[in-house]
Amino acid sequence: MNVLVTGGAGYIGSHTVVELINAGHNAIIVDDLSNAKADVVDRIQTITGTRPVFYELDCKNIDGLRSVFSAHKIDAIIHFAAFKAVGESVKKPLQYYRNNLDSTFALLEVMEEFGCKKFIFSSSATVYGPNNPHPYKEEMPAIQSSSPYGWTKVMIERILTDYVTAHPDFCAVLLRYFNPIGAHESGLLGDDPNGIPNNLMPYIGRVAAGQLEKLTIFGGDYPTPDGTCQRDYLHVVDLAVGHLKALEFAKDREGAEAINLGTGNGISVLELVNAFNKANDMDLPYVIGPRRDGDLPAFWADAEKAKNLLGWEATHTVEDMCRSAWQFAKNAGK
Repeated sequence: MNVLVTGGAGYIGSHTVVELINAGHNAIIVDDLSNAKADVVDRIQTITGTRPVFYELDCKNIDGLRSVFSAHKIDAIIHFAAFKAVGESVKKPLQYYRNNLDSTFALLEVMEEFGCKKFIFSSSATVYGPNNPHPYKEEMPAIQSSSPYGWTKVMIERILTDYVTAHPDFCAVLLRYFNPIGAHESGLLGDDPNGIPNNLMPYIGRVAAGQLEKLTIFGGDYPTPDGTCQRDYLHVVDLAVGHLKALEFAKDREGAEAINLGTGNGISVLELVNAFNKANDMDLPYVIGPRRDGDLPAFWADAEKAKNLLGWEATHTVEDMCRSAWQFAKNAGK
């Protein structure tokens, strides 16, 4: 299949492009490089032996998307491109709504023009909001969130579901995933955001590499065993494989389907820091800071639906995630 991957030079997108190529698909990347680096395309080529087609393009640009669709017969979309920092979204809601919603509208409009009917959406566990109990199950109401970032995911899921109702031959797979960390085993791909990282593991990596002084853990007084937030951390390669499975699932199906991608285990921030220390023989400096806007105390997945429908389940351990993340972080920027 010819698969258009928006945000394909980013963290999850680049790992997914590797899995697509290794599975024999043709990957066409659209990325505006606002939170990614152009040399990721070179690294993908080094890993796979195949260079994906790359367009430096904001996917809100409808005319630019039309040019891409005209140049390639696109069979399916995997839509990663979005602003994604929970805390930042609380401070900059208008930017998040404009960017995340407009990019989806543009894609759907161009897909309709060119007859493309398969859409794999990068949703999030944040759609379950603050009131559902964990573990989160797909049948729970996913119509709330604790941040503007999460609300964009809620809204896009609604848009896609309504679009499917109006176009019954369309297939949208809504992948609600949890907290990806880790890196490719080659050490060539990983989470390397521009500027100061908003996510935990790349921040840990930069502290470990001596680029940042210490880690600040946001909140130590949550109602959890050690007072720090609990999350469902999964290896980014497992997550990438989940997108490949979703693409195979969508190939001969119609309608909208929401599916969790997670391990089903809750791990606290302090537990993750200690696992990183143990896996890499370190002693990272950290302090406990105030809570961060938009964070929930604890959540993790019920991952049975992904196992039953997609034949997918996470295979990497927390130690695998921590070792691979450090392997990438110590080489990043060299």
